[in-house]
Amino acid sequence: AVSRLKSELEIKEKTVAELEETILDAKKQLFDLRIKKATQKLENTAEIKTLKKKVAQAKTVLTEKEGK
Repeated sequence: AVSRLKSELEIKEKTVAELEETILDAKKQLFDLRIKKATQKLENTAEIKTLKKKVAQAKTVLTEKEGK
């Protein structure tokens, strides 16, 4: 739980440009993981869930910052 709070704080401290970069990077990683999953090469399928959460958190913070 502590590491999750730490990552949420790190996301909230990023600038809009950094958030957009984080989202793009995570989406590329998600794509790669999905390819690995389809080819039976992915060992830890929980990585997909974690990355999806990271994208959602970054998008939420980005929306909050753009709204101000």
